[in-house]
Amino acid sequence: MKKTSAREEHGDVPGWVMITVMTAGLVAILTTVAGPQLRSMLVQALSAVGG
Repeated sequence: MKKTSAREEHGDVPGWVMITVMTAGLVAILTTVAGPQLRSMLVQALSAVGG
């Protein structure tokens, strides 16, 4: 049986941090670009439901 060291058990922490930061950046960019249009669509949908 192969014995694993403590370093191997931690995984790729910097990789996960990079993925999380990149995902947050993409969400921020999409919110900036499409936010006003999405807000407008939501208001229209709520107005149609509310009467």
